[in-house]
Formats: sequence, C-alpha cells, structure tokens
Amino acid sequence: MGEETDNREAQGMLSEEELSRAAHVAESAAREAGAVISAAFGVTVVAKFKASSADLVTETDEKAEAIVMRALRSAFPGHDFVGEEGTAAAGGIEAVVLGEGPTWMVDPLDGTTNFVHGFPFVCVSIGLVVGRQPVLGVIYNPVLEEMFVAIKGRGATLNGSKIRTSGCESLSLAVVGTEVGVGRSDAFMDATFRRLRSLTQSCRSIRCSGSCAMNLAGVALGRLDAFYEIDFGGPWDCAAGAILVLEAGGHVVDPSGGAFDVMSRKVLAGNPGVVKEMVPHLHISEG
Repeated sequence: MGEETDNREAQGMLSEEELSRAAHVAESAAREAGAVISAAFGVTVVAKFKASSADLVTETDEKAEAIVMRALRSAFPGHDFVGEEGTAAAGGIEAVVLGEGPTWMVDPLDGTTNFVHGFPFVCVSIGLVVGRQPVLGVIYNPVLEEMFVAIKGRGATLNGSKIRTSGCESLSLAVVGTEVGVGRSDAFMDATFRRLRSLTQSCRSIRCSGSCAMNLAGVALGRLDAFYEIDFGGPWDCAAGAILVLEAGGHVVDPSGGAFDVMSRKVLAGNPGVVKEMVPHLHISEG
C-alpha cells in the first residue's frame, strides 16, 4: 500500500482518501495559525517592509507560517512546499520551479496591511497543487471565524455548509473586486487605473478589500460576482482561492481570457458570463 501511494504521488496523483487527510491537516493547521493571528489582532504590531512600503511582513506572519509549515511537513514529508515568507527569504518567487507532484502553497497571513491597521479581512490561505493544478484549498479568517474549504470534485463550503457563486451573469449588474497591488512605477499605475476606469464605467461597483485570498473566497460565496488582480505576490495568494471558486461553480482564467496558471501572479475569477465580459477591459498593458 505504501509503495502504491509513493508511485501515485510521483506521478502527480492523490487518492480520495489522501485528499481527505490533506484537507483535515490543512484545516487544523489553519486554525492553529489563526489563533495566533486572532490573539495579535488589534494589538500594536511592528511591521517590516519587503519589496516596498506597500508590502509588509510582521512577526505574526512568520509565526503563523512556521506553524502551518511544521504541520504540513510533518504529515507530508514527500511533498513540496512554497510559503510566502520562506520564499521571500530564499530569493523570491522567481527562484521557485513548480513540478508536477503535490505542492503546498501557503500564505500564513494574507492581508498583512489589513492586519496592521485592524481591518478584519485577513486570513490563512493553504492550497495544494497537483500536476500544476489546485486540488485543495483552505482559507480561514480567524477574526470573522470563517473557514472556507474546497476539494476538487467535492464542492466548496463555508463553516461546513455548501456555497455557490452568485447568479449574476451581466457585468453591468456585477460587483467586482480587485486590488491595486504593490507595484508603484508610473507605467504600472497608469495601466492599473486605465483598467479600473474601463471596468468602473461598465459594472455596478468596485471593491478593494486588501486580500487576494479573501476576495476569491468572496467570489465563491457570492459576495463578489468577479475578482481580478494582476501582479500580486505569488501562487500562495491564489492557489486555495482558485479551487474554491471552481468548486463553487465559477470560472478561473488568466485576465487575458486564456488558461489560468497558478504561477503567473495574475487571476480573473467569477461567474462565467461576467468573466467573459471583463476580459476586453483588462487588455491594457504597461506599455
């Protein structure tokens, strides 16, 4: 039995039983890390800058990542791991080579700026990717006590209850989420706001809540009809959220309309009709 499991994992496959166990371990790790975040929420924290003044890290991020990584590595020593803080310390996302085997993608505290400012859209995001495709996602907001879980082929849940994307199929009626991101060059900002202007003129309203993972969970739950972000930190921001949206009945694509790539640092997710209408508005480059 052990040899069969090793062979499956080497070929980039996991059994239903293995996925169930992975979900249990990830949910438990998210709750443990979430307790650290919840205890520190609203308390004055010292934040350090990473790439820019818009990209922060705190001691809580590092503690939460250590908790999650310890739990996952102990349970799945044969898997690969990509964590936000560990990756940053090792040279950044450019140094990551994603294989076909099971790979955990962890953002221990998505929404660090929100956390520093006491804004409650913060979460632990844990995604499992196999064959370069998300197959499991756990997103836990300990402040709002919301636990989102999705397993490929089994649907998506919030606190144990099934969730679905909204019924909106028209961009004109849609509430769309996005984030400005951490880039601050003139070219990046000009392209960002040209896209935003184009969409704002065509949809009902725009929301920026400060967490890619929570925005994707919001799409899965129907709080948002669609969400896009271009040039976010890395796959840990979107891996868990992508499978949540897919299992809740939504579409996940590249903002160009092409196939979604978990490593591309860009995503467009939402109800099929809204996603299709959004693509032309996002065809704005930094050139």
